[in-house]
Amino acid sequence: MADKRPVFAINWAEVEALAQGRHDNPHHILGMHETVDGVYINAFIQGAEKVFAVCKNSKKRYELTSERVKDFYSVKVPDRQSFIYYFEVEFADGTTKTIEDPYAFEPVIDPIDISKFNDGIHYEIYEKLGAHLCMLDGVKGVLFAVWAPHAARVSVVGNFNNWNGRAHTMRRIEYSGIFELFIPGIEASEIYKYEIQTKQGNTFMKPDPYGNYSELRPANASKIANLTYEWQDLEYRMGLEKITDEVPMNIYEVHLGSFKRPKDGREFYTYREIAKELAEYVAQMGYTHVELMPVMEHEQDGTYGYQTTGFYAPTSRYGEPADFMYFVDYMHQHGIGVICDWVPSQFPMSESGLAKFDGEPLYEPADTRRSENPRWGTYIFDYGRNEVRNYLISNAIYWVSKYHLDGLRIDSAASMLYLDYGRTYGNWVPNQYGGNENLDAIAFLKELNTIIKERFPYCKMIVEEESGWPMLTSTVEDGGMGFDYRWNMSWMRDLLSYMALDPLYRKYEHKKLTNSLSNAYDENYILEFSHNEVVGGKGSIVDQMPGGYEEKFSNLRLLYGYMMTHPGKKLLFMGQEFAQFKEFSESGEIDWDLLEFDAHTILRDYVKALNHLYKKEPALYALDNNAGGFEWINDTAANESIVSFLRKTDRKEDTLLIICNFTPVSYDSYKVGVPYAGAYKEIFCSDIEKFGGDGSKNLSVRTSKRSACDGRSNSITIGLAPLSMSIFKLTKDAPVKKTTAAKTKKAGTVSRKTAAAKKTSVSSEKTVKAKKADSSKKKVAADQKVSEKGKMNSNSTKIK
Repeated sequence: MADKRPVFAINWAEVEALAQGRHDNPHHILGMHETVDGVYINAFIQGAEKVFAVCKNSKKRYELTSERVKDFYSVKVPDRQSFIYYFEVEFADGTTKTIEDPYAFEPVIDPIDISKFNDGIHYEIYEKLGAHLCMLDGVKGVLFAVWAPHAARVSVVGNFNNWNGRAHTMRRIEYSGIFELFIPGIEASEIYKYEIQTKQGNTFMKPDPYGNYSELRPANASKIANLTYEWQDLEYRMGLEKITDEVPMNIYEVHLGSFKRPKDGREFYTYREIAKELAEYVAQMGYTHVELMPVMEHEQDGTYGYQTTGFYAPTSRYGEPADFMYFVDYMHQHGIGVICDWVPSQFPMSESGLAKFDGEPLYEPADTRRSENPRWGTYIFDYGRNEVRNYLISNAIYWVSKYHLDGLRIDSAASMLYLDYGRTYGNWVPNQYGGNENLDAIAFLKELNTIIKERFPYCKMIVEEESGWPMLTSTVEDGGMGFDYRWNMSWMRDLLSYMALDPLYRKYEHKKLTNSLSNAYDENYILEFSHNEVVGGKGSIVDQMPGGYEEKFSNLRLLYGYMMTHPGKKLLFMGQEFAQFKEFSESGEIDWDLLEFDAHTILRDYVKALNHLYKKEPALYALDNNAGGFEWINDTAANESIVSFLRKTDRKEDTLLIICNFTPVSYDSYKVGVPYAGAYKEIFCSDIEKFGGDGSKNLSVRTSKRSACDGRSNSITIGLAPLSMSIFKLTKDAPVKKTTAAKTKKAGTVSRKTAAAKKTSVSSEKTVKAKKADSSKKKVAADQKVSEKGKMNSNSTKIK
């Protein structure tokens, strides 16, 4: 049979291209190649004096020589088939180095991976692209792979090759846009970049878009990461399967670098150190989750992480990837969920990021009317490109899978959904139907949420969208976007605007207080006072309250009380729980020193008590997304700026009655309608002394009377403190009467006597009848007054 081995000959034009750094497939010439009468072994090694190929089995050495092109070494071994070898290289300084040939290995990324990636459906592409510690043919090293379809040549550079772009040129995988190279001997923590040469001959370096770890800013090289970690949160994660919307969700929003700072001269605590500090505080305060402002790598501290440069890398400001895994693990072991802000809406224009990654627009659209966000000076992703969409969806899966996150919050979805977002007339391109909706972004978000829900049903997908785009939390099947929750930004804006008013004028803006209930169940909402409300010259939350020092704190307690009793999950930014006065700044920790002052300590304790009450009372969370969980008692008392309402579950005994007084007027006897006859106990009041108030006006249980008010047959009369919130709970139903007054009259007996009649000895039936007639007249007169006042829906009150 004829020998079918391929014919190989050195193409010196290829060698010249290799030496000049212009070759995009060096495996075609380097490495071992069989011929009909032996094998060629070729190498490109700069600075070598002698190069030997050593057979791993026989240890036989073959010297490679350099003849026509400097640094290109070659040897033909006659009458041999392929064998496993390594290089021994002698350098001019007398040193010898053993080198595994990076060009001796077959491609790793197979055609199925490539096809799925190019189709935008390879949701674990992060396992293939990027830099991965691995072993090939018994050799340890790192597999590098990057998508750069416009590049003429891509090389891996780092300290291991003196940042020499000709040392480790990558193989182009045809028809994929992917370059790949396995480099033996590289270990974890080694820094690297990709050197990219454009078709125009320009050369520059870029960090790895799929890199799992990065240098500490201002340096920006990628680092080889070891993602091995032994998780200890199995018990917590098993419990996630039982979590539904009918559980409390109270989120503490945190910027990790500014929560607390070390006192030993270091700039930041590590992920591991922060975990212990934060978990203890959050657990004591009664929060259920933390939401982290972006931990993905970013260059500028002042962006808070929202201009991401390393989408697959937790920032090295606080440690390594395994340290962030420890952070999440530690939180889970203490029963605290972890949500991360995620920014698929933009990326910076800086050279160290994704911008014009391979010399041309790649992750961004080519048309600047589509690609640039003029409001923030950033690029927008090209959601219509399969590989870009795949990059982002895989990224979301990566964080949930590798780091066990409980949720992701999509930042600024409006900038994704509208083609004219932040643009002036004539500077944007309509969609194919002439509208301003970004159809590619809509399709991306639907696909994202569908895939996440299929793989991680427990993962909460949260969206921030300020324009009021409808049906964001409706299922994709029902025509929605598929998110679990959206921030209720209109509620936040209206309420802060209302609270900023002098209480004297709040009656004119009463609808800002009550309007939110008209659409509270259109979406699944999170009520938020986030970092957005304490930056950009807005001041802190307490600083937005009107009045003097004490009045500000009274208003703040009332604000938080109304928030906690209003339908919707909750979120509060760090520092606002103890009334930090200055705006948030990433340059230092929050003002813990304020806790030396009673007012701030008392407010923190108030928020803590509210949080624990929220978790204790099912009516405050169980039917957050069901209109049956809320009922107005009175939402029309605009002149008094008072609202009263019920929070409910399917069980009568869980019902809570909430009354909020948004003026500094005190009421000794405020009448409010109740849903059931019985005894009501005040279980919480924002004005008690331990919370900085004057003390509760309702120390005793309030028993309802059959006296019409607020459209209800029964009512109670309570004390209502100025600028306060009170919560009452039914503790005992009214007893069921065995006989009615009508039956008693028919029997000709007296069933009820006045207190005076009980003390008086009845001498005759005539005397009893006379007293009864007198009592009946008084009762009729009283009932007529109550009826008239009930029709007017007013309260019989005393005002101090």
